[in-house]
Amino acid sequence: MVDWFLNLSPIYQALIATMFTWGVTALGASMVFFFKQINRKVMDGMLGFAAGVMIAASFWSLLNPAIKLAEEAGQTPWIPAVIGFLAGGAFLYIADQFLPHLHLGFPTEEAEGVPTSWRRSVLLVLAITLHNIPEGLAVGVAFGAAAAGMPAASIAGAIALAIGIGIQNFPEGAAVSVPLRREGMSRKKSFLYGQASGIVEPIAGVVGAAAVLLMRPILPYALAFAAGAMIYVVVEELIPESQLDKNTDIATLGAMGGFALMMTLDVALG
Repeated sequence: MVDWFLNLSPIYQALIATMFTWGVTALGASMVFFFKQINRKVMDGMLGFAAGVMIAASFWSLLNPAIKLAEEAGQTPWIPAVIGFLAGGAFLYIADQFLPHLHLGFPTEEAEGVPTSWRRSVLLVLAITLHNIPEGLAVGVAFGAAAAGMPAASIAGAIALAIGIGIQNFPEGAAVSVPLRREGMSRKKSFLYGQASGIVEPIAGVVGAAAVLLMRPILPYALAFAAGAMIYVVVEELIPESQLDKNTDIATLGAMGGFALMMTLDVALG
């Protein structure tokens, strides 16, 4: 089974890996069949955990390999890392300004993006969908980088990243579906909306893998781009939401745990 996966094209590897991360999102969304609400402290801890995973993945799985790849290519190592990182943040900032969405825990009138009459449920799903784009992109780029055969990028590291992203997708799926159920939506519909937020990950994953295979020189930039986009999501969305109800200690401990887990996965497997 392992050999079969390793012999696949990196695009198919990225597709399978991001289908896994989407599946874990759906698994988290399925919590709506068992709970109508989640204790706010538990939710804040899970959001902090997701933030910790993404911060660790941004450095260990993306920025650090980007710097090493630039060195191996004879480039000034910090230039691709800085340019790609800032470009990733800028991409999410621009998307944030235009795509209508609503962060968890905020009233509908505080929806961001262009004004719209879309329902609150749709806006909540779009908020999670928006930050799933860099997650899928990160996994795809990691598999594309591993296929390039450079020592700084490995298939084991790409798999570790996919596992880490998948783990933190579980609370994200629940964070969408359960609030929708609490607002009166049926369990089935809440589940469908919750898992739908992860559908962009396989799309972004395939795009990321294909891009680096077609344009190998952009590899360090692409890795840093994904890192910048993920850090933007953490600082702009996950951390503020996790501390909205002043459960700062729980959210911080969750972030520490998520960081430690992702760091362990990357170092142990990568």
